[in-house]
Amino acid sequence: MNKPLLATLATLVITGAGMAPAAAAAQNGGAAAAPAKKAAPAFKAVDFAGTVSLSNCSGSVIRFPASADSDPALVLSNGHCLETGFPDPGEVITGQSSSRTFGLLNSAGTKVATLRANQVVYSTMTDTDVTIYRLTSTYAQIKNSYGISALTVSDTHPVAGTAIKVVSGYWKKIYSCNIDGFVYRLKEGGWTWKDSVRYTSACNTIGGTSGSPVVDTATGKVVAVNNTGNEDGQRCTENNPCEVDASGNVTVRQGINYAEETYQIPACFTTGNKLNLNASGCVLPKP
Repeated sequence: MNKPLLATLATLVITGAGMAPAAAAAQNGGAAAAPAKKAAPAFKAVDFAGTVSLSNCSGSVIRFPASADSDPALVLSNGHCLETGFPDPGEVITGQSSSRTFGLLNSAGTKVATLRANQVVYSTMTDTDVTIYRLTSTYAQIKNSYGISALTVSDTHPVAGTAIKVVSGYWKKIYSCNIDGFVYRLKEGGWTWKDSVRYTSACNTIGGTSGSPVVDTATGKVVAVNNTGNEDGQRCTENNPCEVDASGNVTVRQGINYAEETYQIPACFTTGNKLNLNASGCVLPKP
Protein backbone atom coordinates (compact mmCIF):
# COMPACT_ATOMS: atom_id res chain seq x y z
CA MET A 1 0.00 0.00 0.00
CA ASN A 2 1.08 3.58 -0.54
CA LYS A 3 1.36 3.83 3.23
CA PRO A 4 1.62 7.22 4.95
CA LEU A 5 5.15 8.50 5.47
CA LEU A 6 6.11 9.48 9.00
CA ALA A 7 9.44 11.07 8.14
CA THR A 8 9.61 14.63 6.84
CA LEU A 9 10.66 14.72 3.20
CA ALA A 10 11.90 17.56 1.05
CA THR A 11 9.31 19.63 -0.78
CA LEU A 12 8.15 17.92 -3.95
CA VAL A 13 7.72 19.69 -7.24
CA ILE A 14 4.24 19.61 -8.75
CA THR A 15 4.02 17.95 -12.12
CA GLY A 16 2.60 20.39 -14.66
CA ALA A 17 0.32 19.93 -17.63
CA GLY A 18 1.66 18.37 -20.80
CA MET A 19 3.11 20.45 -23.63
CA ALA A 20 0.80 21.63 -26.39
CA PRO A 21 1.59 20.13 -29.78
CA ALA A 22 3.55 22.32 -32.12
CA ALA A 23 1.85 23.59 -35.27
CA ALA A 24 3.46 23.30 -38.68
CA ALA A 25 2.60 25.18 -41.83
CA ALA A 26 2.98 23.73 -45.32
CA GLN A 27 3.56 25.64 -48.53
CA ASN A 28 1.22 24.91 -51.42
CA GLY A 29 2.88 26.31 -54.49
CA GLY A 30 2.06 29.88 -53.57
CA ALA A 31 -1.68 29.19 -53.13
CA ALA A 32 -3.46 31.85 -51.13
CA ALA A 33 -5.55 29.42 -49.06
CA ALA A 34 -4.57 29.19 -45.39
CA PRO A 35 -3.31 25.79 -44.21
CA ALA A 36 -5.85 23.63 -42.41
CA LYS A 37 -5.56 23.62 -38.64
CA LYS A 38 -5.67 20.36 -36.74
CA ALA A 39 -7.78 20.54 -33.61
CA ALA A 40 -5.88 19.99 -30.38
CA PRO A 41 -7.03 17.06 -28.25
CA ALA A 42 -9.66 18.10 -25.73
CA PHE A 43 -8.67 17.87 -22.08
CA LYS A 44 -9.70 19.20 -18.71
CA ALA A 45 -7.32 21.19 -16.59
CA VAL A 46 -6.61 19.04 -13.55
CA ASP A 47 -5.47 20.79 -10.38
CA PHE A 48 -5.88 20.45 -6.60
CA ALA A 49 -9.33 22.03 -6.29
CA GLY A 50 -11.62 19.66 -4.40
CA THR A 51 -8.83 17.41 -3.13
CA VAL A 52 -8.18 17.06 0.59
CA SER A 53 -5.32 16.23 2.89
CA LEU A 54 -5.84 13.71 5.68
CA SER A 55 -3.61 13.19 8.69
CA ASN A 56 -1.97 10.22 6.96
CA CYS A 57 -3.34 10.04 3.40
CA SER A 58 -4.86 11.90 0.48
CA GLY A 59 -8.48 12.14 -0.64
CA SER A 60 -11.08 14.18 -2.49
CA VAL A 61 -14.54 15.64 -2.07
CA ILE A 62 -16.69 13.62 -4.47
CA ARG A 63 -20.19 13.56 -5.87
CA PHE A 64 -22.05 11.17 -8.12
CA PRO A 65 -23.90 11.91 -11.38
CA ALA A 66 -27.22 11.98 -9.48
CA SER A 67 -26.03 13.92 -6.41
CA ALA A 68 -27.81 17.19 -5.59
CA ASP A 69 -26.15 20.39 -4.39
CA SER A 70 -28.18 20.13 -1.19
CA ASP A 71 -26.83 16.66 -0.37
CA PRO A 72 -24.23 16.17 2.38
CA ALA A 73 -20.83 16.12 0.69
CA LEU A 74 -18.70 12.96 0.65
CA VAL A 75 -14.95 12.40 0.86
CA LEU A 76 -13.26 9.45 -0.87
CA SER A 77 -10.02 7.87 0.35
CA ASN A 78 -8.67 4.34 0.82
CA GLY A 79 -9.91 1.61 3.13
CA HIS A 80 -6.41 1.38 4.55
CA CYS A 81 -6.56 5.10 5.42
CA LEU A 82 -9.42 4.52 7.88
CA GLU A 83 -8.58 6.20 11.21
CA THR A 84 -9.51 3.10 13.22
CA GLY A 85 -7.08 0.87 11.32
CA PHE A 86 -7.06 -1.44 8.31
CA PRO A 87 -10.32 -3.35 7.77
CA ASP A 88 -9.67 -7.09 7.94
CA PRO A 89 -10.01 -9.22 4.80
CA GLY A 90 -13.73 -9.78 4.32
CA GLU A 91 -14.70 -6.90 6.64
CA VAL A 92 -17.09 -4.17 5.49
CA ILE A 93 -17.79 -1.17 7.73
CA THR A 94 -20.89 1.00 7.30
CA GLY A 95 -22.43 3.80 9.35
CA GLN A 96 -19.51 4.15 11.77
CA SER A 97 -19.39 7.42 13.70
CA SER A 98 -16.47 9.69 12.78
CA SER A 99 -15.26 13.19 13.57
CA ARG A 100 -12.29 13.10 11.22
CA THR A 101 -11.12 16.39 9.69
CA PHE A 102 -9.84 17.12 6.18
CA GLY A 103 -7.89 20.05 4.78
CA LEU A 104 -9.73 21.34 1.70
CA LEU A 105 -7.39 22.54 -1.05
CA ASN A 106 -7.92 25.11 -3.77
CA SER A 107 -6.59 24.88 -7.32
CA ALA A 108 -3.09 25.95 -6.24
CA GLY A 109 -2.91 23.36 -3.46
CA THR A 110 -3.45 25.89 -0.66
CA LYS A 111 -5.56 24.82 2.30
CA VAL A 112 -8.63 27.04 2.44
CA ALA A 113 -10.80 25.24 5.00
CA THR A 114 -11.10 22.38 7.44
CA LEU A 115 -13.98 20.03 6.68
CA ARG A 116 -15.35 17.56 9.23
CA ALA A 117 -16.97 14.15 8.87
CA ASN A 118 -19.76 12.81 11.01
CA GLN A 119 -19.81 9.28 9.60
CA VAL A 120 -17.82 6.59 7.83
CA VAL A 121 -20.47 5.72 5.27
CA TYR A 122 -18.56 2.78 3.80
CA SER A 123 -15.12 1.26 4.22
CA THR A 124 -13.53 -1.97 3.06
CA MET A 125 -10.32 -3.51 1.77
CA THR A 126 -12.14 -6.46 0.21
CA ASP A 127 -12.41 -6.50 -3.63
CA THR A 128 -11.54 -2.79 -3.53
CA ASP A 129 -9.79 -0.37 -1.16
CA VAL A 130 -12.10 2.53 -0.32
CA THR A 131 -13.39 4.62 2.55
CA ILE A 132 -16.22 7.10 1.96
CA TYR A 133 -16.93 9.72 4.62
CA ARG A 134 -20.03 11.88 5.00
CA LEU A 135 -19.30 15.51 5.84
CA THR A 136 -21.24 17.94 8.01
CA SER A 137 -21.35 20.35 5.02
CA THR A 138 -23.36 20.16 1.79
CA TYR A 139 -21.90 20.66 -1.67
CA ALA A 140 -23.67 24.01 -1.88
CA GLN A 141 -22.21 25.20 1.42
CA ILE A 142 -18.69 24.28 0.34
CA LYS A 143 -19.15 25.95 -3.05
CA ASN A 144 -20.67 29.12 -1.59
CA SER A 145 -18.07 29.45 1.17
CA TYR A 146 -14.90 28.51 -0.71
CA GLY A 147 -15.74 28.51 -4.42
CA ILE A 148 -14.75 24.86 -4.74
CA SER A 149 -16.78 22.14 -6.44
CA ALA A 150 -16.65 18.42 -5.74
CA LEU A 151 -15.05 16.01 -8.22
CA THR A 152 -17.56 13.82 -10.06
CA VAL A 153 -17.07 10.06 -9.97
CA SER A 154 -17.50 8.47 -13.40
CA ASP A 155 -20.04 5.64 -13.56
CA THR A 156 -18.38 3.92 -16.53
CA HIS A 157 -15.44 1.53 -16.57
CA PRO A 158 -12.12 3.24 -17.36
CA VAL A 159 -10.30 2.47 -20.62
CA ALA A 160 -6.73 1.26 -21.12
CA GLY A 161 -4.46 3.95 -22.55
CA THR A 162 -6.42 6.81 -20.95
CA ALA A 163 -4.30 9.77 -19.85
CA ILE A 164 -4.71 10.26 -16.11
CA LYS A 165 -3.46 12.38 -13.24
CA VAL A 166 -3.08 11.17 -9.66
CA VAL A 167 -3.63 14.18 -7.40
CA SER A 168 -2.20 13.93 -3.89
CA GLY A 169 -3.55 16.40 -1.35
CA TYR A 170 -1.14 15.05 1.28
CA TRP A 171 1.98 15.92 -0.72
CA LYS A 172 0.40 18.57 -2.97
CA LYS A 173 1.86 16.74 -5.94
CA ILE A 174 0.30 15.67 -9.23
CA TYR A 175 1.51 12.58 -11.09
CA SER A 176 0.83 12.25 -14.83
CA CYS A 177 0.75 8.96 -16.73
CA ASN A 178 -1.65 6.58 -18.50
CA ILE A 179 -3.69 3.55 -17.60
CA ASP A 180 -1.44 0.69 -18.66
CA GLY A 181 -4.07 -1.99 -18.18
CA PHE A 182 -6.22 -3.86 -15.68
CA VAL A 183 -5.31 -6.59 -13.22
CA TYR A 184 -7.68 -9.55 -12.77
CA ARG A 185 -6.67 -9.91 -9.12
CA LEU A 186 -4.18 -7.82 -7.17
CA LYS A 187 -2.98 -9.52 -3.97
CA GLU A 188 -1.18 -7.83 -1.09
CA GLY A 189 -0.73 -9.62 2.20
CA GLY A 190 -4.15 -10.96 3.20
CA TRP A 191 -6.10 -8.65 0.88
CA THR A 192 -7.28 -9.24 -2.68
CA TRP A 193 -8.59 -6.53 -5.02
CA LYS A 194 -10.48 -7.12 -8.25
CA ASP A 195 -10.00 -5.49 -11.67
CA SER A 196 -7.38 -3.04 -10.43
CA VAL A 197 -5.89 -0.24 -12.53
CA ARG A 198 -2.18 -0.56 -13.37
CA TYR A 199 -0.35 2.68 -14.16
CA THR A 200 2.42 3.22 -16.67
CA SER A 201 5.72 3.78 -14.88
CA ALA A 202 5.55 7.61 -14.85
CA CYS A 203 3.10 7.52 -11.91
CA ASN A 204 5.70 6.60 -9.30
CA THR A 205 3.43 7.29 -6.34
CA ILE A 206 4.80 7.13 -2.78
CA GLY A 207 3.58 6.81 0.79
CA GLY A 208 1.02 9.48 1.62
CA THR A 209 -0.52 9.40 -1.86
CA SER A 210 -2.94 6.68 -0.72
CA GLY A 211 -6.51 7.77 -1.39
CA SER A 212 -5.60 10.25 -4.12
CA PRO A 213 -8.23 10.60 -6.85
CA VAL A 214 -7.22 9.27 -10.25
CA VAL A 215 -8.63 11.75 -12.75
CA ASP A 216 -9.28 11.17 -16.46
CA THR A 217 -7.72 14.22 -18.11
CA ALA A 218 -10.25 14.16 -20.97
CA THR A 219 -13.34 14.31 -18.75
CA GLY A 220 -12.06 15.65 -15.43
CA LYS A 221 -13.89 12.80 -13.68
CA VAL A 222 -12.58 10.41 -11.03
CA VAL A 223 -12.08 6.91 -12.45
CA ALA A 224 -10.13 5.28 -9.61
CA VAL A 225 -8.54 5.81 -6.21
CA ASN A 226 -4.77 5.39 -5.84
CA ASN A 227 -3.79 2.70 -3.35
CA THR A 228 -0.58 0.69 -3.71
CA GLY A 229 2.65 -0.19 -5.49
CA ASN A 230 5.31 -2.88 -5.46
CA GLU A 231 8.24 -1.33 -3.62
CA ASP A 232 10.83 -4.07 -3.21
CA GLY A 233 10.05 -6.70 -5.83
CA GLN A 234 8.69 -9.13 -3.25
CA ARG A 235 5.78 -11.40 -4.10
CA CYS A 236 2.30 -10.66 -2.72
CA THR A 237 3.52 -9.20 0.60
CA GLU A 238 2.49 -5.93 2.24
CA ASN A 239 3.73 -3.01 0.12
CA ASN A 240 4.60 -5.53 -2.59
CA PRO A 241 1.37 -6.48 -4.37
CA CYS A 242 1.44 -9.11 -7.08
CA GLU A 243 -0.78 -9.57 -10.11
CA VAL A 244 -2.73 -12.81 -10.46
CA ASP A 245 -4.43 -13.66 -13.76
CA ALA A 246 -7.57 -15.75 -14.28
CA SER A 247 -5.44 -18.91 -14.55
CA GLY A 248 -3.64 -18.23 -11.28
CA ASN A 249 -0.35 -17.11 -12.83
CA VAL A 250 1.51 -14.57 -10.68
CA THR A 251 3.42 -11.57 -12.01
CA VAL A 252 5.54 -9.19 -9.92
CA ARG A 253 6.25 -5.71 -11.28
CA GLN A 254 8.67 -3.88 -9.00
CA GLY A 255 8.21 -0.10 -9.07
CA ILE A 256 4.77 -0.25 -10.68
CA ASN A 257 1.79 1.32 -8.91
CA TYR A 258 -1.93 0.66 -8.86
CA ALA A 259 -5.39 2.06 -8.14
CA GLU A 260 -8.86 0.67 -7.51
CA GLU A 261 -11.71 1.46 -9.87
CA THR A 262 -14.58 3.63 -8.63
CA TYR A 263 -17.16 3.35 -11.44
CA GLN A 264 -19.18 0.79 -9.46
CA ILE A 265 -19.70 3.11 -6.45
CA PRO A 266 -22.42 5.49 -7.80
CA ALA A 267 -24.94 2.64 -8.23
CA CYS A 268 -24.78 2.03 -4.46
CA PHE A 269 -25.91 5.55 -3.53
CA THR A 270 -29.48 6.77 -3.83
CA THR A 271 -31.34 10.07 -3.27
CA GLY A 272 -29.64 12.27 -0.69
CA ASN A 273 -26.28 10.49 -1.12
CA LYS A 274 -27.58 7.62 1.00
CA LEU A 275 -25.82 4.28 0.82
CA ASN A 276 -27.98 1.36 -0.35
CA LEU A 277 -25.96 -1.80 -0.90
CA ASN A 278 -29.12 -3.56 -2.10
CA ALA A 279 -29.78 -1.04 -4.86
CA SER A 280 -30.02 -2.34 -8.43
CA GLY A 281 -26.57 -2.56 -9.98
CA CYS A 282 -24.67 -2.23 -6.69
CA VAL A 283 -21.86 -4.76 -6.55
CA LEU A 284 -19.81 -3.43 -3.62
CA PRO A 285 -19.12 -6.03 -0.91
CA LYS A 286 -21.73 -6.14 1.84
CA PRO A 287 -21.16 -6.55 5.60
